[in-house]
Order: sequence, then C-alpha cells, then structure tokens
Amino acid sequence: MSVLVTGGAGYIGSHMVLALCDAGHDVVVLDNLSTGVAWAVAAQARLIEGDVGDGDLTRKIIAEHGVDAIFHFAGSIVVPDSVSDPLGYYLNNAVHSRSLIESAVKGNVAHFIFSSTAAVYGDPETVPVCEGASLSPISPYGRSKLMTELMLRDASVAHDLNYVALRYFNVAGGDPEGRSGQSTPHATHLIKVACQTAVGERDYLEVFGRDYDTRDGTCLRDYIHVSDLVRAHVDALSYLRSGGKSRVFNCGYGRGHSVLDVIRAVERVAGLGLDVRDAPRRPGDPAELVANADRARSELEWQPRHDDLDFIVAGALAWEKHLQSRNG
Repeated sequence: MSVLVTGGAGYIGSHMVLALCDAGHDVVVLDNLSTGVAWAVAAQARLIEGDVGDGDLTRKIIAEHGVDAIFHFAGSIVVPDSVSDPLGYYLNNAVHSRSLIESAVKGNVAHFIFSSTAAVYGDPETVPVCEGASLSPISPYGRSKLMTELMLRDASVAHDLNYVALRYFNVAGGDPEGRSGQSTPHATHLIKVACQTAVGERDYLEVFGRDYDTRDGTCLRDYIHVSDLVRAHVDALSYLRSGGKSRVFNCGYGRGHSVLDVIRAVERVAGLGLDVRDAPRRPGDPAELVANADRARSELEWQPRHDDLDFIVAGALAWEKHLQSRNG
C-alpha cells in the first residue's frame, strides 16, 4: 500500500514526505508546483505533477498505487490574500478538497489526514484555545479550511473513511538534518520574513500593528517547529490505523510569542540588528492564537521535541543561508 501526499513539494509537505520515507512508507506526491519546488521532494518518493482538483488524476493515482492513506497539504495559505481573493481561496481550498475527498471515497481510501488551521477559531474568547471552542473564522482562508473539515465530518459518517484534522498554529523552522525548509521566496510567515531580512534578501521587516490588546501591543502566536508538526501527522496515521475514530486535534506548544519576541530572537541568533518598520494592521489577523494541545498529547501520544524559539529560528536561518548558496 502507498501513502499519497498532496502538496508534498511545499514547505510542510516536503517535511512530511521525508518523515514518511524515513519510516519506510511507499510515498506518492501530487503537487502542481505553483508554490512548491520539485527538488524539495525526497528522492525515494514518486512526484506526479498535477492538480489536486483533477478528479480523474487523483482517482488514477489512488488505483494505480494502491493508496490507503492521504495527507492533504495542497492549498492556499496567506490570510490577507484570502481577503482580496476569496473566490480563489474557496476554489483551491474547499472545492478542490471536495474533489479529493470524493476520489478518496470512490477509491476506498481508509484514512485521510487534513492540514487544517487555527484560523478556524477566528479571534477566540479564551486562550489557550481548545478544540471545542467556538468556530468563528474571520478570514476566507479560515472559512475555506473549516468547510473542508465539515465535508470530512459528513463524509466520514456516510462512508468508510476515517480522518484526522490537525489545526496548525504557526509553523516554522527547518529539518534538523538540513534537508528541507521553507523555500517559497514570497512567503509571509514572520520567522521566514525576519530570517530573509537577516541574510539580506529583504531590506526591512514590517510589524503589522502595535495596538493589539497584548502585552507589548503586537500579535501573539504559538510557534511550532515543523518537525514536531510532522511528527503529529505520523502519530495521527498510527492512531487511525489502530482503529482510532475521526477526530480533530490542535498542534501547538501552548505558549505565545509576540512579534517583537520573534524579532529579538532572530536578532539574537543572527547576531545583528534588523531594520524594523511599523505598518497598519493586516485584515484577518487575530490578536492572540495559542493552542491547548492536551488532546493530541493524550490521544495521539504526541511528544514534541523542539519547543524552543531560538532553536526554531536557528533552523529557519540556516535554511535561508542554504537557499542563498543554492541560488548563487
């Protein structure tokens, strides 16, 4: 049997492929390479270039490779872009996901692990936020991800398809062995952007709002190392294959770092100061998002190993330097 990873040439997907290959799984990757890069896919995996919304293609892959589990990472992820292009986000994140779920059902795929987001909570009333909190996304990105969660829930009731939806908080860092990292040049993730600034790829770094109701006026986020996040996916597959029921889990450490905390960490690790400039708030940004991940630790037996902001930053910075040398 094989495992299908959609978006496996992207940031988190490429780390997922590495982990699955390291564990001896037969891995097939489907990616349209719109933001991912082919060289990021582990050599042991088979890369098929195509769109996750192409039902004929996904059904063919499932049948020909004997796929029994799908890790679904393909999608659009930039919150402000979703505000300016909501229909594009609903197409890529919801409509195409529906097509993939249909292919999974028709192909008798038993297990589906979905890359969801803390954005489904919107601006939560209580922090850290639990999985049972009110779902009130404030951006089309968050709503498009919630739509897929709802489709999976309903499909699992009607069909023989069990799923886990993992709600990510802020993912950062790179493979500790230096094999992969966040390679998208125009990413908007804070640690990525700050590290690009530190290595001279950007002239300055913007802070989007200093008037939030937080300890220093900037947004607070729960930063999780990409390898720990991938480990949660591996644990989720083991959970489902052991008979676990469909479930939703938060993935975070339970501690919030402000934008200014992150900037100081990057300056500390890089050993230099950054040119930091103020900018208006971005639409769709909640003030604080921090996870309560007790459920994942208990039910998935997930044990994160890299809960250290400087370690996360060091991996991200090392990858930026690697990209610079790679690109000449």
